[in-house]
Amino acid sequence: MPMPWFLLSLALGRSPGVLSLERLIGLQDTARCSPGLSCHLWDGDVLCLPGSVVSAPGPVLVPARLQTELVLRCRQETDCDLCVRVAVHLAVRGPREERAEEEERFGAAASPELEDSRKAALQARVVLSFQAYHTTRCVLLEVQVPAALARPGPSAVQGPSHTRSGDLLPYGSVVFDCFKAALGAEVRIWSYTQPRYQKELNVTQLLPDCKGLEVQDSIQSCWALPWLSVSAEGDLVRLVLDAPEEQRFGLALYRSQPHGAPRPWWHRNLTGPQTITLNHTDLLPCLCIQVWPLEPDSVRTSTCPFREDPRALRNLWRAARPRLLPPHSWLLDAPCSLPAEATLCWQAPGGGPCQPLAPPLPRDNITVNKAQEFPLLRGHPNLCIQVSSWEKLQLQECLWADTLGPLRDDMLLVETRGPQLNRTLCALEHSGCTPLPSRASTRAARVGEHLLQDLESGQCLQLWDDDRGALWACPMDKYVHRRWALVWLGCLLVAAALLLLLLLLLRKDPVKGWLRLLKQDYRFGAAARGRAALLLYSADDAGFERLVGALASALCALPLRVAVELWSRRELSAQGPLAWFHAQRRRTLQEGGVVALLFSPGAVALCREWLQDGAAAAAPAARGPHDAFAASLSCVLPDFQQGRAPGRYVGACFEGLLAPDAVPALFRTVPVFSLPSQLPDFLGALQGPCARGSGLLAERAQQVSRTLQPALDSCFQHRGAPGRGAGWALGPGPGLE
Repeated sequence: MPMPWFLLSLALGRSPGVLSLERLIGLQDTARCSPGLSCHLWDGDVLCLPGSVVSAPGPVLVPARLQTELVLRCRQETDCDLCVRVAVHLAVRGPREERAEEEERFGAAASPELEDSRKAALQARVVLSFQAYHTTRCVLLEVQVPAALARPGPSAVQGPSHTRSGDLLPYGSVVFDCFKAALGAEVRIWSYTQPRYQKELNVTQLLPDCKGLEVQDSIQSCWALPWLSVSAEGDLVRLVLDAPEEQRFGLALYRSQPHGAPRPWWHRNLTGPQTITLNHTDLLPCLCIQVWPLEPDSVRTSTCPFREDPRALRNLWRAARPRLLPPHSWLLDAPCSLPAEATLCWQAPGGGPCQPLAPPLPRDNITVNKAQEFPLLRGHPNLCIQVSSWEKLQLQECLWADTLGPLRDDMLLVETRGPQLNRTLCALEHSGCTPLPSRASTRAARVGEHLLQDLESGQCLQLWDDDRGALWACPMDKYVHRRWALVWLGCLLVAAALLLLLLLLLRKDPVKGWLRLLKQDYRFGAAARGRAALLLYSADDAGFERLVGALASALCALPLRVAVELWSRRELSAQGPLAWFHAQRRRTLQEGGVVALLFSPGAVALCREWLQDGAAAAAPAARGPHDAFAASLSCVLPDFQQGRAPGRYVGACFEGLLAPDAVPALFRTVPVFSLPSQLPDFLGALQGPCARGSGLLAERAQQVSRTLQPALDSCFQHRGAPGRGAGWALGPGPGLE
């Protein structure tokens, strides 16, 4: 039966060889070779053990190219299975012709070893490995090239007859019939030799399904298979399965992986026509759908409809995150494989673009969820990694910032070494790499001599070193201090003189009053000024959001520098919830602040959903576009699981809405306060150790309680519960005198 051209090209690749599927009669696997070669197929399957690459002792046969073709293997006219035929094109790798040149150069008589080598036939044991969903199979083919054909010549190769060691000379092919495959499945085929003389060849294909092949009359499993269609309406995606009323079938959603078994995500046994609804945030390029009748030995049909969906690609990059693996490795953590390149860059403090560093980490392809080596001697907070896809920057992360602290005011010196053992030095700045020494007007040029002296005296930190050059990080703090030391000294002298004059002019009583006001201002504000706090909450309803807004406003009056999603909706919409949380968390922790988790029934449900096994969970519910709490859990949970939360996080819940015992045990490794009864302790944790035990905590807690009272009453009325009224007034809490 003929196939449409575009469906055939989907099944066979760029160069389809036929316009209809060939039928093979019988169930026996076979192998055949091109003329002049002999081949033999071993009975039964073999173990898939490629082993490591070894050096070739002489001319050897190796796979040079793989071709695949779809065929039908039939027991009867209407009882067929889809099958993948594999053609392995072979070539000779080795220095056979170099030995012939030596024979011609040193005389006509050849050594006995050389003569035996020329007369010997070439043999190869070629392994074909086939992998599909829940299916792995390997077969072994023995191929032999006669001695007469093993010698290259004009008849075997086009072009010059003499080749160097390592060149590939084509010598025919061997065809294997065939690997049984599932309709709509993604299959991977490898080919290598035993022993393995080179990297294995591989090809990946997405096979057509029953609709695409139009062979319902030949493949019985297509007769009762539910028809699947995908439709999108706004933010929702619907999977429509058209099946008879009483037909039972299985439906599975899984994430395909380039290596290894697929990752199951959702599975159900269903009956009759069904419509499954997904949120657009659930889409990923590797999200695939598999359908099969609930019958013995039924064929599973798979499709991956979101590979090119822009929303799926955006979700994938939002979930991807570079992660440092001490001491000198890293990996890109992502739910799907993606084409990406990575390079190191140098981020100077004060903003500006991150300057790429080509020598230490050249722009190269990376593998998702696989450790990558850094060719670095030491890490540095200013070293960042940039991940790009299709020449567009997707991610930038300063991996050492969490362990080595915030960005430093260091100058990066780039040393380049030439072939004559000569070297040049330049300082990396926003305008480019400034040679040292230089008379330019840049910052590095002004202190160029001092930087060279620091480099020679060992005061600079070497980050990278090889034959091409080196990278050095030289501190700049002392040069800034030298420049402004005299200015600050002059300002201090002037200020001291003015203060002394003021004390002489004023009378004794006004001076005392002025000093009292100054002391009171310090007690009430200076101890907490500059302390940053990031509030994270789940927007359960409008009443709870008003309660969080009231708490944030009251904390700002202490004063505290409060960041909350409720006040950053425009910035959060532009960046996305995950990117906004990353920026706020990094800024808060680098400045010595604290992240406060405000637990509510909705927040606890989200935490439990993240902590439970994803394979058995139902499809996640839809989240709002500004839900920073749900997005933050992918970073908050690792901090708690790896013991980094104490000192960085605190928790809180509101009495009457949630009991502290309802908070998951993982989050109770940090203090969880019940508000408003434990407001003094909560404020002490936000303001830091300098504020704890202070008599000001009671007064500040009373101020916050008075601000929260109307919002608390409104929240309880909104939820249909009676307000607490005056009973919510804050009394002397723990630690108050």
